[in-house]
Amino acid sequence: MSENFQDRVTVSIENHVAHVLLDRADKMNALDDAMFEALIAAGDYVRGQAGVRAVVLSGAGRAFCAGLDLSSFGRSDRWQDTSLLDRTHGNANRPQYVATIWRDLPVPVIAAVHGVCFGGGLQIASGADIRIAHPETRLAVMEVKWGLVPDMGGYLLWRGNVRDDVLRELTYTHREFTGEEAATLGFATHADRDPLARALALAHTIAGKSPHAVRAAKDLSNRTPLMSDNDVLMAESVSQLALMHSPNQVESVRAGMEHRAPEFVDP
Repeated sequence: MSENFQDRVTVSIENHVAHVLLDRADKMNALDDAMFEALIAAGDYVRGQAGVRAVVLSGAGRAFCAGLDLSSFGRSDRWQDTSLLDRTHGNANRPQYVATIWRDLPVPVIAAVHGVCFGGGLQIASGADIRIAHPETRLAVMEVKWGLVPDMGGYLLWRGNVRDDVLRELTYTHREFTGEEAATLGFATHADRDPLARALALAHTIAGKSPHAVRAAKDLSNRTPLMSDNDVLMAESVSQLALMHSPNQVESVRAGMEHRAPEFVDP
């Protein structure tokens, strides 16, 4: 099954894996207003598909995403009627939610990054749980070049992944770095010469695990970084208690002991 949003983003679903494709190849998937709307709509669509257990996020053509469409700089209605200070999507404004929606999805998201990944594109990729980058991908925290700061959730999404002084240097200078370097700096999880194939393979591996356990693990990963020690330990226990003796947990054990593929029930 396949759905298209705003002629900008295509979503296809197969074997419990959703592939979200930034599909504006002629513009290197640059972010205009329609792309913002399409990405949010695609994320909401994936959230509503009960059988989805993992998501792959990639770009069509020569790039993952070249960042903001430069033609939008001259538009006074760039954000339509939405003030950047308005929290239109939970704790985020609309541009921020374009990136943070992938972290908010209940299932793991894997970004396959190639070509160029600049500015807002880098922040969208950073919203994924895991990022696979081609070694020769060109990446940059680009906003200072245009007299701006990263404002699509980057500072939230990079926290815990990218060392503070490294992030400051790359932000202040907006110098480019490669996918291979990104894997050492924390912007990417792995460098691979076929990032999409590796991302899809990883997504299908995850899709073969208990969907309740994977969702619970992502929920803990999202919630625990700023918790106190006591609250982290309690959160683990609460999640574990909910999983123990549940149908999918029992099936995980049985399938493992019987050396067969498990048959899980989706949430």
